[in-house]
Amino acid sequence: MSTSVGSSAEGVGDDAVREATGRERAEWFALLDEAGAATWTHQAIARWLVAEHGVDGWWAQGITVAFEQSRGIRRPGQRQDGTYEASVSRTVGLDTAAALRALAAIVTVRLDVDPLALNLTAKHPTARFPLEGGEYVLATVSPLDDGRSSVGLTWGRMPDGSRLAEVKARMREWLQAVG
Repeated sequence: MSTSVGSSAEGVGDDAVREATGRERAEWFALLDEAGAATWTHQAIARWLVAEHGVDGWWAQGITVAFEQSRGIRRPGQRQDGTYEASVSRTVGLDTAAALRALAAIVTVRLDVDPLALNLTAKHPTARFPLEGGEYVLATVSPLDDGRSSVGLTWGRMPDGSRLAEVKARMREWLQAVG
C-alpha cells in the first residue's frame, strides 16, 4: 500500500495532454512561467488557458493544478481554498442506484454516520456524509455505457495533508466491498 499521494500530473500522461491541448505539460508550464502565472490565482490561470489558447475547461483545470503543484504553489491533494481532499474510484458491475445503495451502506457502517441526503434518481447519484470539523465524505456514481457504474469517494475539507494516504487507503477498502 502506498504511503504517499501523487501529484496531479501523475494521473494523466504527456501524450494525452498533447493530444487534447496541442502541447505537452512542460510547454504549457513554460508559457505560464513566461506570462508570470505563478503569481496569479488558480481561476486566472485556468481562464487564461481557455481564453488565450482555446484549451478545453477540463484540461485547463488539470494543467493549472499540475502547474501549481510543480511550482510549489499547491501541494498534492490541496484545494484552492487551502484544505485537502482525497478521491478514489473503481468500476463495479451494478447499475447506478444499486451501486449507490451499496456504497452508502458501507460508508454509513464504516463512519457510523448517516448520509445527509441520498439522491438515487439523478443521472450521477450522490450521497454526502458530514463529519466532525466540517470534513465530509461524498459518494458518487456515474453510469457507464455497458451497464456497469463508476463509483467514487471523496473525503474533503481536511485541514492539512497529513492523512491523505491513510484516507485514500481506507476509501479504497470501502470501494472493494461494493459489488
